[in-house]
Amino acid sequence: MKLIFSGTPEFASVAMQALVAAGHEIVLVLTQPDRPAGRGMKLQASAVKQFALDKNIPVAQPRSLRLDGKFPEEAELGKAAIDKAIADGAEVMLVAAYGLILPQWALTSPKLGCLNIHASLLPRWRGAAPIHRAIEAGDAATGVTIMQMDVGLDTGDMLLRDELPILDTDTTGSLYDKLADMGGALIVKALAELADLKAVKQPEEGITYAHKIEKTEAQIDWSQSAEVITRRIRAFNPFPGAVTSLNGEQIKVWGAELGDENLIEVGKTYKKGRIIAVAGVFIACIAINSEANSDVYSVVNLTELQRPGGKRLKVADFVRGFDVQIGMCFGELV
Repeated sequence: MKLIFSGTPEFASVAMQALVAAGHEIVLVLTQPDRPAGRGMKLQASAVKQFALDKNIPVAQPRSLRLDGKFPEEAELGKAAIDKAIADGAEVMLVAAYGLILPQWALTSPKLGCLNIHASLLPRWRGAAPIHRAIEAGDAATGVTIMQMDVGLDTGDMLLRDELPILDTDTTGSLYDKLADMGGALIVKALAELADLKAVKQPEEGITYAHKIEKTEAQIDWSQSAEVITRRIRAFNPFPGAVTSLNGEQIKVWGAELGDENLIEVGKTYKKGRIIAVAGVFIACIAINSEANSDVYSVVNLTELQRPGGKRLKVADFVRGFDVQIGMCFGELV
């Protein structure tokens, strides 16, 4: 088939590669404008744009597609590019983590409408950050849903979906890669079977929203349970990276696991974030299971950390350059 493809990050680029490998022709790519990135803050093309340029696919980068919105001239150019692609034979628009809301005119322009590759088992985790939120919530499984788009936020009818378990070792980074591959395979399958697929309405029950991740969420709250803290550390890896303080330094925490609660002395009162053990492979810290039960403790083992301006280090290397002592408290202001 001839396709229009709308997407921005690596997740979408993986799907594009699968489509091209399957023999489909992408006649137009829509992607976000180039953004400053890296230490030099130079403008950098999205992963989707880089792949499109490598394959000599025309690219449009409007900041909006709303003709009555803030950037009407850019929206008009985007519409003209889409109209040309449809005139050249594009039958469907595919959308994967594009970052712009498609207005009604865009949804109905292609003959077969717009299909979305969404990284969750809808209706759970509609919205911007479904992978992060699934890990943070402790979900046992996630997956990819191919959906016929409508004007709502991930509310369209479902055409196809597949699922996979979320492992205790999964981070957003590792799960992202798995779901990207799944999304590519699933959209190729959906196009192959499109004439026979039956659209299924999303159930009214089980709807949750995956709100955008904010950097302010990264600070570790040691008054939460070890289970919650370790999930959030995994969910915020690689972005924005969980953060805590130690001896006046902001420390990023990239790896953690549930610790041995036998390290907790019965009847002893602990401060939240207190270091109770320093071993070659972990730093064990106290987590308090809730503010209401401040004497109920659990243990977090930190396994990979990073000082400001430094590299990510396993604990054994980290403690060689940072004097970590039992009794110190993570998260305590100095």
